[in-house]
Amino acid sequence: MKFGKKESSLDRVLGQIDSLDTINLTNLVKKLARERELLETIFNTALEGILVISDLGVIEYANMASHRMIGLKDKDIGEASLWRLIPELRGSLGLDEGALLESSVSSREFQLTYPQNRYVRLYILPFEVEGREGGDARFVVILSDITIEKQSTRESMESERVSSILLLAAGVAHELGNPLNSITIHLQLMERQLVKLEQAPPNEKLAGSLEVCRNEVSRLDGIIKNFLEAVRPQIPDFQTLNLNEVLEESLEFQSNELEDRGITVEIDTGAESPIVRADKQQIKQVFFNVTKNAMEAMQPGGVIRVKIQSDEERFYLRFGDSGSGIKHEDLSHVFQPYHTTKKSGTGLGMMIVQRIMREHGGQVGIDSKEGIGTLVTLEFLKQNQKFRMLE
Repeated sequence: MKFGKKESSLDRVLGQIDSLDTINLTNLVKKLARERELLETIFNTALEGILVISDLGVIEYANMASHRMIGLKDKDIGEASLWRLIPELRGSLGLDEGALLESSVSSREFQLTYPQNRYVRLYILPFEVEGREGGDARFVVILSDITIEKQSTRESMESERVSSILLLAAGVAHELGNPLNSITIHLQLMERQLVKLEQAPPNEKLAGSLEVCRNEVSRLDGIIKNFLEAVRPQIPDFQTLNLNEVLEESLEFQSNELEDRGITVEIDTGAESPIVRADKQQIKQVFFNVTKNAMEAMQPGGVIRVKIQSDEERFYLRFGDSGSGIKHEDLSHVFQPYHTTKKSGTGLGMMIVQRIMREHGGQVGIDSKEGIGTLVTLEFLKQNQKFRMLE
């Protein structure tokens, strides 16, 4: 996003600054000071933390809410790096020491322990300011405190479950309506053709109707399966797994569809074997859903790149596609049920992915650039770390 394309009234005044006398210049300075004070008041009133960082993560601006959330001090502005205050963020974004942020939108959730124990949802959005010396990209970081949301989960679990079931049931009923109507119509056509079978052999129209019925029944099976997985999640059966092996099995299961679409998969397994404690079938479902989304976002001939990295505490599986990317306005809705931009999508796939990863003590991160592609990062706790379940 770019600012400054259209000249404002303030720009026109500044363009004439050399011709202003002392009185008008003093009035202009006072006006600028009042406008700055107004903007500062607005930003400091916001409940969300708002930061502006450089492509190296150096914090150039921070409102009062962000000071409270991440323990930022006035002297840190222009000096401190966001990576120092939230150490795990660098690894989650896949940045090496000294690496620059790319101009893509990103979404993450973190548990912070300083200055208070809290959960934070974080969005990173790139922007450029025209006329800025050097022209380097800058990024807006929005921090939302979701601690109360997390802590109240147990208390509201029952009501949320009922609401979720009602929401899912309404969506499933809607999704089932169209294929059922189609099946009904074609069955009627088949019935009429069967009446004539004594007088003439079956024709191609009857065969086509049968094929349509089979396809629609298959689609119904998929919708019902996703519905049941979302409404009745199973308790994970934790066991020691090598994620490389689980990924290989998942891709083998999808090999025919990958081949039909002309899509290749490139895997960089890294140096360390990704051994974790997890439910094999549920993790295969995660890999299947992420890969399926990547396939459907690309044209024939596309490439899915999977890279496995690690730090002291976590393994990061990064699935990158060369698809159409996610629009800025759609990023915050990716994990909501029934939100989909695909004609035949159910909007449940990424919600299931997030639920499974949370139950495994992990997280899902998304980085996307419209027209370039999307990177989905799956974060797993290492087996040798303290194993914990996130609420």
